Amino acid sequence: MTKNNGIQYSRRTGSVKKLAYLDCQTGIAGDMCLAAVVSGGVPLEYLIGKLQKLGIGQEYRLRAQKVHCNDQLATKIYVDLLNEPEQPYHCHEEHHTSCHRSSRNLPEIERLIMTAGLPPRASEWSVAVFRKLAEAEGAVHGIAPEKVHFHEVGAIDAIVDIVGTCLGLDWLGIDQLYCSALPTGGGRVKAAHGWLPVPAPAVLKLWESRQVPVYSNGIERELVTPTGAALAVTLVTSFGSPPAMTIQKVGNGAGSIQLPIPNMLRLWIGEGEIGKGELGIEGKQNPSFGMSAAHGSSTNLETISVLETQIDDLSPQAIGYLYERLFKIGALDVFTQPIGMKKSRPGILLTVICHPPDISACEAVLFRETTTLGIRRLTQQRRILPRAIQQVQTDYGEIRVKVAWSEEAGEKIISNVQPEYEDCASIARQHYLSWREVHQLALDTWYRQYSRTSK
Repeated sequence: MTKNNGIQYSRRTGSVKKLAYLDCQTGIAGDMCLAAVVSGGVPLEYLIGKLQKLGIGQEYRLRAQKVHCNDQLATKIYVDLLNEPEQPYHCHEEHHTSCHRSSRNLPEIERLIMTAGLPPRASEWSVAVFRKLAEAEGAVHGIAPEKVHFHEVGAIDAIVDIVGTCLGLDWLGIDQLYCSALPTGGGRVKAAHGWLPVPAPAVLKLWESRQVPVYSNGIERELVTPTGAALAVTLVTSFGSPPAMTIQKVGNGAGSIQLPIPNMLRLWIGEGEIGKGELGIEGKQNPSFGMSAAHGSSTNLETISVLETQIDDLSPQAIGYLYERLFKIGALDVFTQPIGMKKSRPGILLTVICHPPDISACEAVLFRETTTLGIRRLTQQRRILPRAIQQVQTDYGEIRVKVAWSEEAGEKIISNVQPEYEDCASIARQHYLSWREVHQLALDTWYRQYSRTSK
């Protein structure tokens, strides 16, 4: 056995890894995910203690209760808001109902998590989930993720559900997480600003970002919430059938309403053999899920797909547009190289790097927007540093800063700090400053604001 952050994990050899599968026959919501990991063996006291480090413990009380879903035993989680009028909870609607008056934006939540001293994987995953959720809501409303400021993301129970679930998965030592296809549900749901159709717009945007397989089970209720969808889309390696695994434990996370079938999320926990590549958290900025907590390393190994094609008969003007389209659907990187082709014609070698689930979407863009007749696929491994986006406030406005770190002897060592190009360029244009001046200003501000808490 080996310990990490005071938790014991079994040391697995060879290609045998700790796997988990989300069986979502009645959907997925944040409270059901949290209940499932508690039912799966994570001590509630451990979660309560770690969540206290967020500094919001005076705003809620976390409790668990054994309940029956159609005569099947499951765990129900309650996040009781303190010092506020009691409001009823409704299954799968906990992140939509107007009872959520606590509101925080993405940068505030990221700071809460990054400065809480949580286990590294749990901290990285939590930030990634919130960013994915904010990106979806921002896309729906036409604003930047950092400007999203609404009850659903900022609500106390959403913070507890997301961070608690990530803490639980880390405690269980999960190497790879899988998920079933998701039911669409139906009808409509009351949100903070009125009624919304089901699936909610943010849920559809999240499904679109990973091309999640969905189906109708005939139940006309909200079955997948934005919080539940964000957890799945961000953390899951792939959607569909269960992986080959030996099941060691099943956790049942209950909802609150009665349905024709047992209203619970089933978390299958076990071991299985996987290939050398370990898929991870989806998205360009996100750290990998594919590292066992027992490894004790803050660098993560993940599988990536490399798509290549050479082109000699396409207008250069189309390449810039192609870049935009590929990055919008999830490409990790896109680049070109000048090459000489047959009959001495000059051409370019176009390379796209993406996560395996995004291969089809990227290839569709390449075939639609270029003249290529064929695309080569390669599978490679890459090791990445955990990273996060933080906000700095300058005299000219907010600037996003990408921060990457490693960990040595239990200490977080900042490896790279880079202000986002577009934010610097926008401020430079608006205030008639040089880009280098704004870039340096953002760096200086970050070191004053974050360097002590980021070490």
